Amino acid sequence: MEPSRDAHATLVDLLDRILDKGLVINADIIISVAGIPLLGVNLRAALAGMETMLKYGVMQAWDEKTRAWEREHRKKSLPSLVEGEEIILKMYGSYYYTKGIYAAWKPGYFYLTNKRLILHRQDFDEITFQIPLEGIKALIIKEEEHFVKGKKKQALYLIDKQDQAHRLSAVEVNQLKEDIEQRIEDMGLSLEENPVIPEFEDEQIAGSLTEGEEVTHRGKKVWYLAPAEGILQETWKTGHLYLTDKRLCWWYDFEKKLVFDVPVDRIVRVNTGMRKTSGLDGGKKEAVLDLLYKVDSTEKIASFAGNEINEWAEALDRIVSGKISKETETCPQCGKSAPAKKLLEEGCQSCGWVSPRLKKKIAQTALST
Repeated sequence: MEPSRDAHATLVDLLDRILDKGLVINADIIISVAGIPLLGVNLRAALAGMETMLKYGVMQAWDEKTRAWEREHRKKSLPSLVEGEEIILKMYGSYYYTKGIYAAWKPGYFYLTNKRLILHRQDFDEITFQIPLEGIKALIIKEEEHFVKGKKKQALYLIDKQDQAHRLSAVEVNQLKEDIEQRIEDMGLSLEENPVIPEFEDEQIAGSLTEGEEVTHRGKKVWYLAPAEGILQETWKTGHLYLTDKRLCWWYDFEKKLVFDVPVDRIVRVNTGMRKTSGLDGGKKEAVLDLLYKVDSTEKIASFAGNEINEWAEALDRIVSGKISKETETCPQCGKSAPAKKLLEEGCQSCGWVSPRLKKKIAQTALST
């Protein structure tokens, strides 16, 4: 075969040529330094599509062995069925698995049979989720936030007869729901109408509360400035903010877990203000709450943004004020002890020292009059 040159050939042409005809590389390379040969490379390689390889008898034994293994593997990858059980539908999907602090989507294939719904993981030959069809109480499709901003995804919530909700995802959620409903109807059973989906976030919060701990404030779609980690820069993420009588914690919707958690007695100060938030709502100015808290002897800051930031600031301010009212501090000017709250709000009765907070309050009163 005579070599040819085509100045107008593209990458697509090159790939087509390799897959169709193949490419043989035959090269002898010698690497020299200052005229002294140091390394020798003898290269013999053939690159082509598998059809071309097999046509010329290359890798034929390997191909036959691989195909035989795959056929056997596929036979074994089906879930074990009971007597009289038949598969009606097979569909790729995933099940939201939770156990203890572990929570993750587990992918596999849903098998709807005439008796039950199964999620089977072929690679591990494992049944991750299964439920008898008569054990299903209700099915609900709900739109949820996608990990790509601005997009939505559909999840199928399956509620069993014990009122436990199971969260499922599938390639065709509507078809999976319709086929389950049809099979249940064929069995002479019915599903509950207008069921209520339990809030997964509140269930997780409830599971992490201590005895006697109560949630006093809940905030939906509160943004949290997640700290930089590794190569990732600090990022605003949306979730739920919870305040209990013992701590403040933020739930990350996407990962379905608590990401920020601080006891209220470690909160030192709360500040609010308007500032630009890069990556949030086009970088416009937003109301931001900065929470100063202590970890051991170090002070840290956590930032939150949202529509109800002022209400959150008031609630947290009451906690901080209540804590300060029980503490005693010394006057920075004369050194005499006094209740911290009184010292900050009224000044020192002994030497007349005035706190910056009180100075600001006096100045604001003077301007308003």
